[in-house]
Formats: sequence, structure tokens, C-alpha cells
Amino acid sequence: MNRISNRGILIWLSSLYIGSRSIGNIMEQVPQLTDLWNLPTKSIYSLKGINAKTKERIIANRRIDKIEEVFNHIEASNTDVTTIFDRDYPKMLKHIYDSPKVLYRKGQILEEDSLSIAIVGSRKATNYGKWATERLVNELVNLDVTIVSGLATGIDGIAHRKALKENGRTIGVLGNGLDIIYPRNNRDIYRDIPGNGAIVTEFCFGVSPLAYNFPQRNRIISGLSLGVIVVEAKEKSGSLITAHHAMEQGREVFALPGNINSIFSRGTNKLIGDGAKLVMDIDDVIEEIYDLQMQAAKCKKIDAENIELSEPEMQVFKLIEEGPIHCDSIVFNTGMDISTVYSILTALEMKGLIKELTGNTFTLV
Repeated sequence: MNRISNRGILIWLSSLYIGSRSIGNIMEQVPQLTDLWNLPTKSIYSLKGINAKTKERIIANRRIDKIEEVFNHIEASNTDVTTIFDRDYPKMLKHIYDSPKVLYRKGQILEEDSLSIAIVGSRKATNYGKWATERLVNELVNLDVTIVSGLATGIDGIAHRKALKENGRTIGVLGNGLDIIYPRNNRDIYRDIPGNGAIVTEFCFGVSPLAYNFPQRNRIISGLSLGVIVVEAKEKSGSLITAHHAMEQGREVFALPGNINSIFSRGTNKLIGDGAKLVMDIDDVIEEIYDLQMQAAKCKKIDAENIELSEPEMQVFKLIEEGPIHCDSIVFNTGMDISTVYSILTALEMKGLIKELTGNTFTLV
């Protein structure tokens, strides 16, 4: 492996505890990062948007033994590293503001994980929050949606565990280095996720779970997802920071309504007041995200293939599969009489394949 490549320099910079924003500023001024290795000291001190201590760290560590040490540590720890230069860098993250330039990873992020929803919430989950989280995760996993969260105690941990229990994929985003398990009571999740998902972080080895790391971590949770569901949150919480990152990134934001007397619902109720979509069941999420609508239709088609339908039922179902349709249009397209069509529609509803919208219009469930 070529250590002194643009990719290698990016990983080396990350190992010096230089944040993504500072690395981004360096990349703007030194587009060919390999030039940084031999750049005159005076030129490094003239870089803009980089503090003096960071510049001194770069100058002091421009040694082959230092970069070799970084890569040897990565290889010995069985850790995968993805940089913004790599083909396997998550597409969802590439165009967010202050995108992470380096991701350390255990497990795999697959193409199918682009169909993902983040679920976040309070570290002190109530029974209501736990019930709602497990229900939403179960419904999302049934659609083959990947669950993204922050591996924290409470709602995050519940979301990860439920996804794994249902054989679904899940991605956990850390606010510290991969060599530190935090919180300790989530050791089982840390161990199990790489078998059916990934644990990722932008923080290199040895970085502790310091409080100011987590707001930065939260932009990755939302960035990896099509939308963010906030289950429970106090008026000031990390979950609300994740929601605001999602809004800035153009992601959909959903919030579970709660008891107005509960401190754990003040944040979510405020989000709804500020324009987040109130979520009572998974349909509230699906109807806001086109990719989920397509996935739901695909899964429903598979369900229909596994359910025994008569030829007339299949004929009507295929029409509805193309999009919401009025019963008069079904009569026109099939040549059946209205009473037969209504009988078939009732049968398809009872089989859980379709539902009626307003004005005798029918769509897939």
C-alpha cells in the first residue's frame, strides 16, 4: 500500500487528531495532498483556516516512521478505513456540509444501506418510547430498511438491538475511536453489529467519548439516512441536534408525539410544532420519502405473489400497483361490472394488499 498517496495523507492527517473541517481547509489550499509532505514550513504556516497547534503537529509528524505506525495500527486492529477518495465511501455522506474525510469502520456499509432511516432519542427511554421504537424498527426492517443510530444508551441501543433481533441491518455511529467501547453496557451491540451492518466513526484510535464529539457525530447519523425519526427528547438534547442536521441536509424529519407533561416529550412535541412530520405509524414515514414508497410497493408485490389470488383479483391488483386508481377506471380497464370490481376490491382489502383513499380511489397498503 502506498502510504504517501492522497489517500494515505488523508488518513495520516486524521491520525493527528485533525478534524474534518480543518482537513477540508487544507484540501482547498493543497489540492494534491501529497504536496503537503514536502511543503516548506513557511507555506504550512501560511495555510488559512488552520490553527497554529495543528500546523505544528503537521510539521512535527512529517516522518515516514509516523505514517508507517498509523497504517500498521490500522492493519493490526482489523479495521477498515474509507476516505472521501474511495469508491466505497457512502454516497449519502459525500455532499453534506463538512462531510467526514475519513471513516474508520468495523463491518460493511453496502449499497442497499442507502435505503436507511435514523432513529434517535433519549438516553432515559420510557416504556412508551421503548414500545414505539421497537414497533417502528420492526416495520422498517420488514421493508428491508437499514436502521441508523448512535449506539448510545436508551432509544439508540433499543433501535440497534431490535434491528439485530429481526435480522435487519443496522449502522452505529460513534463519537469516539473504534478502540473504545462507549457506553460499556452496549458491548453486545458493538460485538454484533459488524455481522449485519457496520460501526463507523470519523475519530481515529484513542479519541475518548468527549461531550463535544457527539454533536459532530450526529451530522453523520442524519447524513447516512433518508430521514430521521426522533422518538423521545428533552427540550435540549443531542437528538434535536441530529434533527437540525437532518433539516440542513435536506433530510425528512419525523417526531413521535408524547405526553405534554413528560420532559422526554417536550423536544419531540416542539419539533412537531416547528414543522417536523408527526409520526404515528410507518405509513407516516413512507408517504414522505419516495424511495420508501418504491420499496413498500416492491415488498407488497412480493407479498401478492405469495398470496393466492384469482385471475380477476390479480388483474385488479396490477392496475392498483401502477398507482392510486379510481374504481371507475378499474371498471373501464378491466371490462368488469361495478359490483364485481367492488367485490374484488373488498377481497384485496381483507388480504391486506390495498386500502381505500378518499373518493373511491384505491392504493397499495
